[in-house]
Amino acid sequence: MNYDKYISKQAAKIPPSGIRKFFDLVSEMKDAISLGVGEPDFVTPWHIRESAIKSIQKGYTQYTSNTGLLELREEIAEYVKTRYEIEYDPKSEIIVTIGASEGIDLALRAILNPGDEVLIPDPSYVSYAPCVSLCGGEPVAVETCVEDEFKLMPDKLEKAITEKSKAIILPYPNNPTGAIMEREKLEAICEIIKKHDLIVLSDEIYSELTYDTEHVSIVSLPGMRERTVYLNGFSKAFAMTGWRIGYACAPRELIKPMLKIHQYAIMCAPTAGQYAALTALKVGRENDYEAVREMRDDYNARRKFLVEALRKAGLSCFEPKGAFYVFPSVKELGITGEEFAEGLLKAKKVAVVPGSAFGESGKYHVRCCYASSLKNLKIATERIAEYIKELKK
Repeated sequence: MNYDKYISKQAAKIPPSGIRKFFDLVSEMKDAISLGVGEPDFVTPWHIRESAIKSIQKGYTQYTSNTGLLELREEIAEYVKTRYEIEYDPKSEIIVTIGASEGIDLALRAILNPGDEVLIPDPSYVSYAPCVSLCGGEPVAVETCVEDEFKLMPDKLEKAITEKSKAIILPYPNNPTGAIMEREKLEAICEIIKKHDLIVLSDEIYSELTYDTEHVSIVSLPGMRERTVYLNGFSKAFAMTGWRIGYACAPRELIKPMLKIHQYAIMCAPTAGQYAALTALKVGRENDYEAVREMRDDYNARRKFLVEALRKAGLSCFEPKGAFYVFPSVKELGITGEEFAEGLLKAKKVAVVPGSAFGESGKYHVRCCYASSLKNLKIATERIAEYIKELKK
């Protein structure tokens, strides 16, 4: 039977995830070390797990509101207000989603018509461009480069905008580069966004993981709340990847169509996960996010180690300011990131992700995730150094 004629053209043309390819390979390889998948190696703190267990024991197993538990939405609103001095109505401007990923998908499906263009900094997380394509939109890559610390530069953004441009995705702190956008850089971007009347999807899932400087949300800048969908979740800051709980905050006029899609596609986020997220925020607020700070401090030590070790091994390495990734260049070795990653995995059983998985600008880079134990990072970097020496012979 020929299944090709039954498959959606949009689904057929999008590539499989470049991250999962290497994850699947390393899972079948004995004694391999993965610096590939961006997942905290911390277990979700016990008080969060315990709250989910208790919710099940109490029989809280029914659907919640489509928008999520009101108490959770109230805590989300309080979190955003405390962090950024921006207020959202928990009853009409917040949706609890299946991770921040669903929030991105909802926002894109709610705003895009066929042919609408969405501007995406390149390199960026692998799902943005495919999600735009699946909505019938056109992803437009806006190059960022190491010389600019992988920040989105106003001149490059302005040049990429056309009459079809409708939205921009801002993924900072950035996966895979670890880049951040400081206030003055964001302000320059905001002027262009307002000039061209763009909607912003601000993916701030790594907002709690910044080093040496405080995260600035674009939603907190003048004139941006009204045109921004603020996206966040619990996966990275609270080590809750498998719980799949995120959220979207936006003006009710944007939330309304997003909610309709969410109602038909999802119904609601998992109830036990919502109670876990509620506890994460409540206890976090009461303890000034002590558990988050402890994890961030640990990541910071690993970040410094990995940058130094990769540089000693001979790789040119931008120092990331956020998230938990390092994005070294392998161009001086005369090979692409894809060739380096495949060779490293085969020769030394260390998995990294080719930078090309995140866009054309990453062709000569690889992404190394330091959400792994310091012991594993030491072994992995020793193997990487050995591999580089062998390449140079």
